[in-house]
Parts: sequence; structure tokens; C-alpha cells
Amino acid sequence: MPRRTATMLASTLMLIALLCAGVLIKVPYAEMTPGPTVNTLGDHDGEPVLQISGRKTYPTTGHLNMTTVRVTSADYNMNLVSAVYGWLAHDSIVVPHATLYPDGKTEQQSSQENAEEFSQSQESAKVAALNELKIPVRSWVIVQSVIKGSPSEGRLHAGDVIKAVDGAEVEKPADVAKLVTKHKPGEDVSFTIVPVKDAAAAEKEGKQATRTRKVTVTTEKAKDGRAIVGIQAGTDHTFPFAIDIKLADVGGPSAGLMFALGIVDKLTPQDLTGGKFVAGTGTIDDDGKVGPIGGIQMKTVGARGKGARYFLTPKDNCAEAAKDVPGGLTLVKVNTIDDAMNALKDIRSGNTAGLPKCTVKG
Repeated sequence: MPRRTATMLASTLMLIALLCAGVLIKVPYAEMTPGPTVNTLGDHDGEPVLQISGRKTYPTTGHLNMTTVRVTSADYNMNLVSAVYGWLAHDSIVVPHATLYPDGKTEQQSSQENAEEFSQSQESAKVAALNELKIPVRSWVIVQSVIKGSPSEGRLHAGDVIKAVDGAEVEKPADVAKLVTKHKPGEDVSFTIVPVKDAAAAEKEGKQATRTRKVTVTTEKAKDGRAIVGIQAGTDHTFPFAIDIKLADVGGPSAGLMFALGIVDKLTPQDLTGGKFVAGTGTIDDDGKVGPIGGIQMKTVGARGKGARYFLTPKDNCAEAAKDVPGGLTLVKVNTIDDAMNALKDIRSGNTAGLPKCTVKG
């Protein structure tokens, strides 16, 4: 056999061997790719995404698209070849498996957590939108969850309204933790509550429950030495009219900003987009503050692929997003719902030169 032929054969066999090894070698990574993007002003699976009743609504045009990412499953075993391909591809990101499934979380646990965050993001979006429109929303602090085996189990229940802690009125969930941690582990904390059943009955009648009772819980020591009682405080709301968000198979809190803007658009005569295609992402809290999310680069790729020209980007995601911007897409920096409203005003008027754009510096 000629030397050149032998060399080529040996090289070919080595390449095949390397490819086989690459397929067989498993690496602890996962993959993120662009997911579906849905217009919050439009329909999804045959019904409007935003459904409002009991209040006058107005026609809308254009797009206010929420964006998502797809991720590989918790039990997906990525091989070396797939990892290398993902690192080189424009429309995928390879990340450590623990980034998507920390602490050994199963896919079911992650999905449950994402569903809870998605539900909470909807509530915050409604509150932020109505606050933006100066429509009053009644809010109160509740026991959001009780940790099994904690001192509060059997004494406090999810849905109980927390009126005060040690006689001090609470206005926000953070007030509860602040008052509890003033104690030393082993000391008693007095909660003034409206039991969940009484609160639910009053709400059904359109009233506010006034009868309260006191519950004493003995604190225990947390790993960091703080006094805790084993509850997660949250916020519940009563809205002056019905707002339903119909979007299945989506999880996480990142659609909050776009839901809020969609609600505002439907409740105001002014067309927010002026017919333009705007997409975006970002968590939102009750006060309208926009927070960062994961997978920003995949969301911009997905949005541009559907035709978006402008992308509302959380301030803290700007630097990452600006590293690889799809052609024809303008990244607009926002930190609050007010920032987003101002940006939409410039976009619909065509005055885009002054938009706060994302850069690699933020």
C-alpha cells in the first residue's frame, strides 16, 4: 500500500475513532435554545392571551411579545460532540447542568418551581399594570407557604392574612422576616392573623375580614444562626375587575414585564406600539421594577426570528445581550415599567434616536 494512501487511511480511522469517542463521552452540560415567542396582545391556541372583563378595553395593534427559551431535560446526558456543536452554534448556549438544575433538582421539581414563579409573575404584572394606570388594588400580607416540620406547622396555614407581628403592623412580606429575626432562637413570636377560611369567606362576599386572632410560635435556629419560624410570607391582592392570562406550557417569572405592558395597552385608548413589532423580557414586581432573567441571548434570537425590531431588555441583562445582537434588532434598556412606557412612546412616534440602548458596558 502506498505511503500516502496508508497515511490517509490511518487519519480517517483516527478521525472516526475520535468522533465515536466524542459521541460516547458524556459531559455535565445542558443546552438552551430559543423557545416560542407569543404576542400578549393576540391569541394563543385559539383564545386571547389577555382576557379582561368588567372594565372597558380598547383595540390594539402591533406586537408586545413575551419570549422563552427551551432547555434540555434534567436526565439528558450531553455528549462531547453535542457540547462542541452547541458552543459553536449561534442559536444555542451550552451551560453547566447545575445552572439549570441546581442541587440535583429533578425536572419535575424544576417544572413545579417554574409554574409557581409564572403564577406569581402574572399577579405582579396585574398589580404593576394597574398601578401604572392609577387604578387602586387592595393588597395584604399572607402566609404563602409553611415548611413541613417547622415550628409554624399546624399553627399557621398558607393563605392566613398576617396583620401584625408582636403587635407591629406589617405592610410588606419583608416586614415579617425583619420582625421575626429580631428575636433570639427559642423565643416566642406573636402573630395577629385572619385565618385563611375567614379571609376567603369575606372576599367572596366582597368584604374585608376584620376578626383576628393571635397565634404564638416558638422560633428555632436557622443554619446561619437567625431566629426563624418556618414560613414564607407573600402578598395577595383583590382586583377591581377580572384579568385572566391564558398561556399554557410556560414557566418562570420572565414574562412579567410584557404581560404588564399588554394589560396597560388593552386598558388605554392610546395604542402603545403604533403597530410596531416589539418583544421583550424581564421579571416585574408589584412596584413596577424590572429584574434580570436567564437565557437573554436565546430570547433575542427567537424574537428577531419572528420579526421583532425592538427588544425591551432588563438593565442588568444589557451587557450580556449586547455581546451578540441579531441583525436588525435594537436592544432597549429598561429598569422599570415607566422606562418601558417611555420607550414605547418613542418607538410608536418614530423618535428612536434617543432610545436608551444596551451596550457591552451595560
